[in-house]
Amino acid sequence: MRAGGRASGRAVGRSRALVAVILAASPLARLPAQDTSAIDRGVRVGIIYRPGVRPGLVMLPRKGGGLDSARAMIARDLDYSDRFEIITLPGGDSIRLTSPNAPRTTTTRRTTSGTNAGAQAAGSLNYPLYQALGADFALDVIAAGDTTLATLHDIAASSVRRTVRAQLPPPGDPEFRLAVHRLADQALQAALGTGGIAATRILFVKDGKVYQIDQDGADQKLVSSTNKQAMSPAWAADGRHFAYMEFQAGKGWLYYQEMGSGKRTAVSTTGTALDFTPAFSPDGQTMAFSRATEEGTDLYTINIKNNCCLRRLTVGRFSDNLSPTFSPDGQRMAFVSTRPGLPQIYVMAADGTDQQLFAPFDYGVTGSSNAPEWSPDGQSVAFHRDVAGTLQVFVLDVRTRTVRQLTSVGRNEDPTWAPDSRHLAFVSDRSGYRQLWIIDLDTGRIRPLLQQSGARLPAWSPRLSEAPSSTP
Repeated sequence: MRAGGRASGRAVGRSRALVAVILAASPLARLPAQDTSAIDRGVRVGIIYRPGVRPGLVMLPRKGGGLDSARAMIARDLDYSDRFEIITLPGGDSIRLTSPNAPRTTTTRRTTSGTNAGAQAAGSLNYPLYQALGADFALDVIAAGDTTLATLHDIAASSVRRTVRAQLPPPGDPEFRLAVHRLADQALQAALGTGGIAATRILFVKDGKVYQIDQDGADQKLVSSTNKQAMSPAWAADGRHFAYMEFQAGKGWLYYQEMGSGKRTAVSTTGTALDFTPAFSPDGQTMAFSRATEEGTDLYTINIKNNCCLRRLTVGRFSDNLSPTFSPDGQRMAFVSTRPGLPQIYVMAADGTDQQLFAPFDYGVTGSSNAPEWSPDGQSVAFHRDVAGTLQVFVLDVRTRTVRQLTSVGRNEDPTWAPDSRHLAFVSDRSGYRQLWIIDLDTGRIRPLLQQSGARLPAWSPRLSEAPSSTP
């Protein structure tokens, strides 16, 4: 069965041991409509914009004001959103950033109406220049006293689209990075009307401990609270709690832990067998998990809010059922079952009824399938499947029940969705060792998240906090 997590092996019933299926890696020929061996490592430079593909965005080259690190983070976040073509301005004094007909002053003043320098900056911005460069938006981040102002300019309309106001903590404050990430998400929302993924984090397991890392690959922290071997991290919908499995005396205990304080609670009735792969319902009241005994592996739920009321959902009878994942409406649950012989992706109602095959496969051709995760928009389920002896990431279209292979280079497994339902984090050895990567399903761009060996079982958080208010 999966190695104690969302993910990485197959069910070996009739055993208390959690066994990972270690498959030998073998190179595959490049397949059409998938990632290629020419890996984009996330670097974009120069003024390159393809009209009609993605809108161009310029970060105005401000300096100082104590915001240099914040500006760099915001620019990176917007780049990593994969929704813009980031336009890099030439260096030196050869480019006129302001309009020759505009006032020379660009100092920031706060007016009695509570607005800011956005209107003044709008009058001085050299809109024809940015139009010539192919930009649709320009973002200006400046300080006004103790307030940071992020002014988004609509280049085509030659006007300010929106100004977002935020009071950022000092750069050394533990909350500084998350506050800046929120500001980047607000800028994306103002430009395109869609939610961002900057203010998110990813849990993963390394050396038997659970860590978190920001989606931009920075600020790695240990979050599991003991030295016992931990696996299967899973976020609660509130983003303030997570669950994981911990090995103790040959058993698997499930724990529910507060992200901020580190306070943890043992989940009732777990620890008498091998309990693993916890998954939260969208309302946060129910936890589903897998339990392996000598008789097999089956799915259970418990009321996590009241820490009670264990309920069995499957009865294996010569097959194993594991790795649950809820649909966003909480009505259905995808899971892995060995009833066809090899593990494959099944679906059922959240009460355990109406169990049926979910992801199609070909007998004798398709290998085992594991590690399903339902996308936040409800339209897809990601999983990994054995292809010619090597694991690859696939996506199931929930409506049509067709599958699409996403990866083909190296061994790729354990996919987890970002809250925008277009980015996936996964584990891959394409660089020569197992590390975390992120792929954008719309553009195919792929970038390393964590350039350290041994990371596995990633779990992407929901958006972690409320966005700050803004002025129109």
